[in-house]
Amino acid sequence: MKIKVEIQEKIYEVTIHDIHARPVIAEVDGVQYQVWPEEQASAPAVAAAAAPVVAPAAPEAAPAAPARAAVAAGASTLNAPLPGTIVAINVREGDSVEEGQELLTLEAMKMKNEIRADRAGVVARIHVNEGDLVKHGEALISWQG
Repeated sequence: MKIKVEIQEKIYEVTIHDIHARPVIAEVDGVQYQVWPEEQASAPAVAAAAAPVVAPAAPEAAPAAPARAAVAAGASTLNAPLPGTIVAINVREGDSVEEGQELLTLEAMKMKNEIRADRAGVVARIHVNEGDLVKHGEALISWQG
């Protein structure tokens, strides 16, 4: 299925491979992304880890946010798939997480996106707090494992 998505006045053509798969594989400009829809009949959610979300966001004109803490050596980092506001954090430092587990919720463009782990591990550091505004690619959570 092909759909068109408009973000900040730019139109992206998105190819959705199997809408019933988990994660849903979406392709934008020849690059594949994992999308984790919510199981309820509400707005779609996005899983992020190494891959960004369905449509990349345009650069923001907002002033630079203060630098976040450095990532521990040997840790993997989950980065923001798009700019938005952290509305919920569902894990704590030291928690064990499973692949696909919801880690936090990022609100962007009036949609709440569940950010999920792309693999199992232990949360080493949470780089954000509820209410924080984050930029695309900004570190959210680091883990070992």
